[in-house]
Amino acid sequence: MTRILITGTAGFIGYHLAKLLLDEGYRVHGYDGMTDYYDVALKQRRHAMLLQNPNFSATEGMLEDLETFDAMADEFEPEIIVHLAAQAGVRYSLEQPRAYIDANIVGTFNVMEAARRHEVQHLLMASTSSVYGANEDMPYAETDKADTQLTIYAATKKATESMGHSYAHLWNLPTTMFRFFTVYGPWGRPDMALFKFTDAILNDRPIDIYNHGEMYRDFTYVEDLVRGIRLLIDAAPERPASRDEIAEGDSLSPVAPYRIVNIGNSDKVKLLDFVDALEAELGRPAKRNYMEMQKGDVPATWADASLLQSLTGYRPQTDVREGIAKFVAWFRDYYGK
Repeated sequence: MTRILITGTAGFIGYHLAKLLLDEGYRVHGYDGMTDYYDVALKQRRHAMLLQNPNFSATEGMLEDLETFDAMADEFEPEIIVHLAAQAGVRYSLEQPRAYIDANIVGTFNVMEAARRHEVQHLLMASTSSVYGANEDMPYAETDKADTQLTIYAATKKATESMGHSYAHLWNLPTTMFRFFTVYGPWGRPDMALFKFTDAILNDRPIDIYNHGEMYRDFTYVEDLVRGIRLLIDAAPERPASRDEIAEGDSLSPVAPYRIVNIGNSDKVKLLDFVDALEAELGRPAKRNYMEMQKGDVPATWADASLLQSLTGYRPQTDVREGIAKFVAWFRDYYGK
C-alpha cells in the first residue's frame, strides 16, 4: 500500500485530496498546524472525518517545527509527498507578512529536505495563480515569464517554485508544482469569496464587491482540482536528455525532473455573474457594496490547462452554477441555514 504524506490535511484542499486517495486505497498521513487563521472547529471536523478511515493517521504541528516534522516523516517513511500546507490568503499577507516567510519559505524547505532524505518517488507542491502577478496576456500558460508578483504571498509561492527546481536538479528529485486557480466548493475556507458571500446574504449583511465588479476569475471546483492532483501523482517528470525532447508548451525543465502545471477550469467568469448565480441558488438578492480594487489584487485570472490535459487526459469542467449549488447545499446543512 503506497504511503502518501499530505501536508495541510485539515485544510480545504488537503481534506478533499486525502479523502480521494483514501477512497482509492492509499495509506495517507496528514500533517497540519491547526492554526487559527480561520475557524479551527472546521479544520477539526475535516480531520475527524478522515480519521474514520483506518488508513489515515495525522500529526499536529507547524511546518517550521523541524523536530516534529522530521520525527513524523522518519516514522511514516513516505513514498510520495503532496505539500499543500501554507499560510494562505492574499489579503492577510498585507497584515502579517512574516507568517508567510515562516510557513511558506521555511516550512517548504523542511518538506523538501524530508523528500530528499527519504528519496520519495514524487514530490508535488502547491503554488498559485497569483504568481502570474501583473501579467496581462491570458489565458496564463506555465511557460509564461512570471516575475511580477504583487503580494508577499505570491512572492513566497514563486520562491518555493525556484527552491523546488534547485532540489530537483541537485538531487534528481521528481518534482511537480501545480498552480491553483480560485478553488471553491463544500468544506471551503471562510475567508474565500463564496463562503463570505453566502454567509452574508443568508444573514442579511452586505457583500463587498471590489473593482466595482469588473473582476474575472477562473473558478475551479475542488473535486476537479484534487482529481487533477491525483492524476499528476502518476505523471512524475523525468530529466530530459536534451532540450529537443521537451514538447512545445511543456514546462518541463531542461536540466531537472521538474515541471509546473496549471490546474484551472479554463473559463473566465465575471464576478458579477458569479454573484448572480449565487443569488439565484439562495433565492434572495445580495446587498451589494461596490468598492475600489484592493491593494495587491488583480482584475482577472484565467488558466490555460492544456498541459494538464496532455499529461493526464483530464481537465476540470464543473460549471460554476453546478459548483455553487453543491457549496450552498453543504453550507445550509453544516450551519443549519
